[in-house]
Amino acid sequence: MSSMIPYDRYQRALRAWPFDDLFEAPFQALAGTADGFKMDVEETGNGYVVTAELPGVARDQIDVELNEGRLSISVEKKESDEQKGKNYLLKETGEWSATRGVYLKDAATEGLSAKFDGGVLTVNVPKQAEKANVTKVSID
Repeated sequence: MSSMIPYDRYQRALRAWPFDDLFEAPFQALAGTADGFKMDVEETGNGYVVTAELPGVARDQIDVELNEGRLSISVEKKESDEQKGKNYLLKETGEWSATRGVYLKDAATEGLSAKFDGGVLTVNVPKQAEKANVTKVSID
């Protein structure tokens, strides 16, 4: 039984053409489904709400970080030792890691909150008052 190969693998091998990925990869990257997870960013009146769909991921496998306006969400999913010992005929889940990020220019570091419920991570990022980063220089 362990020598069985699922039928869909033959189909994938037959339709694999060297240039398929060349044309499809840019569109997958734009859709956010290439090698990551889906993420939405919504601007509210006084902040941002970032939601990420992370089904099958545990809370301790997620890392959220805000560094100089860049919000990064990293996921590292690993298999347990119990799953590694099983004899699978087909296994489409496994170990993977992904990082997605978004730049929020006026994100405040104070008051950040995150909630993970039902496979959806929700991060609330408050806005800070814009600072004048431009200094006018007089010309002599």
